Amino acid sequence: MHSFVKYPQDCDFPIENLPYGVFSTIGNASHRIGVAIGDQVLDLNAISHLFDGPLLREKQHVFKEPTLNAFMALGRPSWLEARNRLRTLLSADCPTLRDDADLRSKALIPQNDVCMHLPASIGDYTDFYSSIHHATNVGIMFRGKENALMPNWKHLPVGYHGRASSVVVSGTDIRRPWGQTRPSDDAPPVFGPCRLMDFELEMAFFVGGMGNHLGSSIPIHKAQDHIFGMVLMNDWSARDIQKWEYVPLGPFLAKNLGTTISPWVVTMEALEPFKVDNYPQEPSPMPYLIHEDKYNFDINLQVEIKPEGAAVASTVCRSNFRHLYWTPKQQLAHHTITGCNMRAGDLLASGTISGETSDSFGSMLELCWKGTKVIPLADGSTRKFLQDGDEVTMKGFCQGDGFRVGFGSCTGKLLPAHPM
Repeated sequence: MHSFVKYPQDCDFPIENLPYGVFSTIGNASHRIGVAIGDQVLDLNAISHLFDGPLLREKQHVFKEPTLNAFMALGRPSWLEARNRLRTLLSADCPTLRDDADLRSKALIPQNDVCMHLPASIGDYTDFYSSIHHATNVGIMFRGKENALMPNWKHLPVGYHGRASSVVVSGTDIRRPWGQTRPSDDAPPVFGPCRLMDFELEMAFFVGGMGNHLGSSIPIHKAQDHIFGMVLMNDWSARDIQKWEYVPLGPFLAKNLGTTISPWVVTMEALEPFKVDNYPQEPSPMPYLIHEDKYNFDINLQVEIKPEGAAVASTVCRSNFRHLYWTPKQQLAHHTITGCNMRAGDLLASGTISGETSDSFGSMLELCWKGTKVIPLADGSTRKFLQDGDEVTMKGFCQGDGFRVGFGSCTGKLLPAHPM
């Protein structure tokens, strides 16, 4: 398809994409739902009356909400109707917006003129550990090759409950945390600023639909009806705090200091053309985790670090979502198998996405291999872990034939620890 909004072939937001986000402007501080098209944002509040299909004509109020939660709760048939309507309205052949100069001027706003916010009110946030290469790398570092993966890892999607209150939108600064660390195995713990700050290259999906009641579960053959769309994620991690605290209950303070997500939610319908084979699983998982349909995606990912004052950023990692061992459908089905109830706006993350080669490792812990290697940057400096002032940017896109479906960027700057 072609849109009357013009954009280059390498634009992240062609008419094939149409991701959702929440924005405000200097002239209007209210949070509104928008759709990215080219370098513009389509204000859905301004065109809510144009969603006149059978499912949405009585639900137009969801496009006037300050978050995506109400729209996400409507379910997949309504998402499809909205997407089809947006594709029509933005197409080069439709005069509704194209030829109405007054409506177009109200509804289309340059992205440079908007401020992006969290796309949803996040009730709960869970982080999985689904990359076999990442899990193997970390296991080798701390337990050796013979015991790299824990006995449960290939039988269930390992995860932990994160902190929803510290999930922030791209562009939000992150403070180096204070905490307890243990300098060596034969020394007592000390208290001070984290010394081993890290990023984790991840993606996450928002739960949609009406969810499931407490005590019931979402069967894997229906899981796709509860997955609205995906974002990039940087799960900032304090590695030295994590090492001291994680036994026996896992990540806690090392992970609650901030989690950054990209502002645009790319829908699963936009990702449909980029499905690839699921990662081979051996042994075969239990029946409640088995699905034969493809639910893995060819999403190119990269991480850049830009030191404070540097002229250019340095790409330190190139990976791909297809490296994940456990699929989003398996993650969701497993999460609810106990009867845990999901709600629209819940956020489920992939865990660090690492590939097979050293330049595809999705964390500084792996790139520097537990501090034994240095990572050269374009300004002549080197890193093992992040330094104050470093700006970390994650990007992702799917490459189509003459177009790309992109996620924009997920950026955060590491600030010094507060004085105590």
